Amino acid sequence: MEVKPGYKKTEAGIIPEDWGIYTFAEVFDFLNTANNPRSDLSEIGDYKYIHYGDVHANQSAFFDCEREDIPRIQKSRVQHLPLVEDGDLIMVDASEDYEGTGVSVEVKNIKEQYVVAGLHTLLLRGNKEFITNGYKGYIQSIRFIKQELIKIATGISVYGISKNNLKRISIPLPPLPEQRLIATALSDVDALIAVLDTLIAKKRLVKQGAMQELLTGKKRLPGFSREWETKKLGELGKFSKGKGLPKDDLSANGKVPAIPYTSIYTDFNEIIKHELIKNFTSSTETVFINSPHILIAGSSNMLENVGKACAFNSYEEVAIGGDIILYKTVADVCFISYLLNTQLHRKKIVFLSQGSTIRHVYASTFVDYEIETPSLGEQQAITEILSEMDDEITALEQKRAKTCLLKQGMMQELLTGRIRLT
Repeated sequence: MEVKPGYKKTEAGIIPEDWGIYTFAEVFDFLNTANNPRSDLSEIGDYKYIHYGDVHANQSAFFDCEREDIPRIQKSRVQHLPLVEDGDLIMVDASEDYEGTGVSVEVKNIKEQYVVAGLHTLLLRGNKEFITNGYKGYIQSIRFIKQELIKIATGISVYGISKNNLKRISIPLPPLPEQRLIATALSDVDALIAVLDTLIAKKRLVKQGAMQELLTGKKRLPGFSREWETKKLGELGKFSKGKGLPKDDLSANGKVPAIPYTSIYTDFNEIIKHELIKNFTSSTETVFINSPHILIAGSSNMLENVGKACAFNSYEEVAIGGDIILYKTVADVCFISYLLNTQLHRKKIVFLSQGSTIRHVYASTFVDYEIETPSLGEQQAITEILSEMDDEITALEQKRAKTCLLKQGMMQELLTGRIRLT
């Protein structure tokens, strides 16, 4: 590979000439961590306790210690351990997913709090001569480092990394002033993502409030005053089933859009957006629909997913997989979907599900299921309001996704020195 002027070839790839290559052992001091089980944790302990699950659940390169959901532990159980400081890196040393091994976060906002690193973590304190606060959280995003972490992960069902192997991994590092510039640029994008997350969460809360008001008749829309009627779903439509669609029949380039039952609770909310359908099939051994229907997930090993409904409100052909209950109704399918996904009805449907490890619902579960319904016109008016809210949320989610892609691109350019900040 040709090396352009101002760059050099290293084991970590081509980097700027004024960047250095250092090992984890040179850049970080490795401090002791706790190994207390969850049974030692509480909500009222003296110290906050960050264990591997907290790191995995974190959605950022940084871990904010001002969060209220961090478990605690009594001082007497961990007083022999070093306390975590601002800028320390906490890394997961074991994971059921080998790509999850080595995930790390840079800790911030310690302030007056006492924090220790816990079970299945490594605590790394950076040498200020090599690395600056604000930059450490991003180093796991360097492709070379990620690849090296995967290489040293060992195990079968659980993958782990050892301190000795980690210490030998090299880190390409720019001079400290450039590290600060890179950290500032990336943190600005992180701040924008955080703003979008907050706005999305608020919009979702507003929508939930509107659903509770509009779908129960507590709030009536102008022009509608007729009493709502109690109806059984079996009175308003008919049930059928999907068929087939094993994984081998699905691809990204089949002839017909396809919906396996898991998509109902992984890819869609109350309404199936045609552009969000990820799967396609060329199989003819399935069920096809081309008119509005309700799709209901017939099974799941998670209670929050079993019986989840979503509306297919289109006249384009789509293939429907097995373990999906199909419901064709004279009511507005989007209204019914919104209604069945309210907290009240989700609790009822989960209660009616059957099974132990895997829970099931059937068409018979819903035939005599009662709902309160307004006139078709009011159903459609309510649907219009809620779908507009959905559109706002979708637009924000798309903006967030684009911003995340922008950040990924920035990291690959800035953390490798392909683009320089001066």
